[in-house]
Amino acid sequence: MLDFSGPSFIIFLVLMLSIGICRADSDVNSGWQCSEADNSTSESSFRINLDNLLSLLTEKGPLHNGFFKTTVGRSSGKIYGLIQCREDVSTENCANCTRESIAVALHDCSKSRKVQVWLTWCFLRYSNEHFFGVWDQSSMARVNDTNFDDASVVSKGLIFMSEVATTAPKQPLMFHTAVLDAGQFGKRYGMAQCTRDISRTDCSKCLDTQLVTFRTTIGNKRGWEVYGSSCSMWYHDYQFYFNISIPKNGSRRLSLHGVATGITIAVLMFFYVP
Repeated sequence: MLDFSGPSFIIFLVLMLSIGICRADSDVNSGWQCSEADNSTSESSFRINLDNLLSLLTEKGPLHNGFFKTTVGRSSGKIYGLIQCREDVSTENCANCTRESIAVALHDCSKSRKVQVWLTWCFLRYSNEHFFGVWDQSSMARVNDTNFDDASVVSKGLIFMSEVATTAPKQPLMFHTAVLDAGQFGKRYGMAQCTRDISRTDCSKCLDTQLVTFRTTIGNKRGWEVYGSSCSMWYHDYQFYFNISIPKNGSRRLSLHGVATGITIAVLMFFYVP
């Protein structure tokens, strides 16, 4: 059970060792965070409200361009929840990820009133406290600890991801992908996305904060991912996202193209960043 409360900015560093072949269409449990166990969660009113909330997220999320937020209940029994899928996944994969994230939440955080679950394709969050539109700085980082990059590429990669972070908030759904040509060292692929309950200004602040994590913590790694409560960023030396076209009105295309490589085993380590 992990607690993000307090003044410190908690990062979970996941050291990843590449062991085989993987596809971009595989969904992985990247992490979860629960508040302390609360036996009052067994109250019938809370359970009913939670069940209703999760049912709504399951039904509505995939049908609303991969994002849906809602509130269920009244007074002390009120629950706030949202689901957001990565914008490059299909409606079907979004639905599958939503169901899987809920299964993780109910299994690992069954007695918690504040829950966050990060999967590769989607992010689930619910709480008995209002959080819609509030930028949350808590994040989880995971990197390939054994795969270091050339210093010149690291420098270019930081500039590249800064540009990705600058562009994403300006997009219709605050989502952006790009490719960096690193010459003899190949290509690097970047992605950034914010949850659609926050403003574009806060989206920019959130992504800038995650870039600080890259500079101070991740350093010279060839691949890294930072998952946050309000935004997330990805950077790898292989194409990890699906090739889709997102119209200017933000509507999702259902067809997917493209496969990436790499399968991982994760070992969790924890540390605090003041």
